[in-house]
Amino acid sequence: MDITASARRRIDAPADRIYHYIADFEHHHPRFLPHQFSGLEIEEGGYGSGTLHRFSVTLGGKAIEYRVRVREPEPGRVLTETDPSRHMVTTFTVDPEGEGSRVTIETRWRTPGLKGLVERLVAPSMLRRVYAEELDLLAQYAGARAFMRTMVPEPPFPA
Repeated sequence: MDITASARRRIDAPADRIYHYIADFEHHHPRFLPHQFSGLEIEEGGYGSGTLHRFSVTLGGKAIEYRVRVREPEPGRVLTETDPSRHMVTTFTVDPEGEGSRVTIETRWRTPGLKGLVERLVAPSMLRRVYAEELDLLAQYAGARAFMRTMVPEPPFPA
């Protein structure tokens, strides 16, 4: 049974900067993860495509471990995290919107049988709330970084 959960938000920061924050699992991404995420550990890479990392997500009192590989099917716009053992793909999409950006987080996964039916009824709403919080935290992080850049400029983004 295919299950989907997503959230979308406009962020008052340029799309290239927001994408950079999402793609940088070593320095930026951990700083806007909600409390449900824990134990982020980078195994390979750390920025964008090829990064392999693991983490836990606690929902409904149950912690689930994930080990995901990052890909960039559309570098600068779309980044995916795939956990083949769980038949799960999370997609981050960053689109320019005026001087800001529109960011979407969407996870699709497959869970068979009765467990899949239960997950389909419960998990999407729980994940939507977590993703909405993550997007709010990302917006706050981007705003704080913009304020800090007025004092100390950031180095250029990696190519």
